[in-house]
Amino acid sequence: MAGAGEGLVPVRDRGKVLTSIGLLLIAGAAWAAVVRSSLRGDDMMMTMPMPATAAGGIAFVISWAVMMTAMMLPSALPMISLYGAIQRGVRETKGVPLVAFTAVYLLLWAATGVPVYIAHTFLMAMAPPAFAYGVALILLAAGAFQLSPLKQACLRACRSPFGFLLGHWRAGRRGSLALGWSHAVYCVGCCWALMLVLVAAGAMGLPWVLLITAVVAGEKLLPRGNRWRAPPAWSCSWSV
Repeated sequence: MAGAGEGLVPVRDRGKVLTSIGLLLIAGAAWAAVVRSSLRGDDMMMTMPMPATAAGGIAFVISWAVMMTAMMLPSALPMISLYGAIQRGVRETKGVPLVAFTAVYLLLWAATGVPVYIAHTFLMAMAPPAFAYGVALILLAAGAFQLSPLKQACLRACRSPFGFLLGHWRAGRRGSLALGWSHAVYCVGCCWALMLVLVAAGAMGLPWVLLITAVVAGEKLLPRGNRWRAPPAWSCSWSV
């Protein structure tokens, strides 16, 4: 991002405020859909058709995308709104619009619904004892990742929007798309284990959705959120 240092100064302009409001409205609409679905008693995993079908898989991925929008968009708001502010400030070839940057993030999270659907279908085909062992292994793997240095590396990228954008910025539309993709990959890398817990332990019921959302937001946004999961010997030092 050489030559654009002046434009990197984050400015709390009206555009950034409007961006934040717009993203919160989208997340609010997604939450309304999730809550409405839960109140009707059709939590996604409990109504997944067995045996699996293409139509059922598509319906699940759409529902998963809505739920990921509700859960992940609020905690991604600092990164996305800062990208929009920088885009308005840099005096160079413009990158992709903010809507495209956000769409890359949401589309990658939607795509994670495909392996989730396949894995759940496989688990549900197991006999009860094997199913219990499979869920236990998933929870152990998720817990181990939460304590790993790789988790901390991904979390640092999510917790420091300005540092991330400074280190990954590329000029032009392709560069901006690559930037959006990198942001999405780091976020999935940071939170995939929590989503496994959501699917394996909670059957994606509303209480578990709310709990995992709170954990994700706490890890990303609270001052000491990166200390929640890793003991000091495993944590990498960083500064906010």
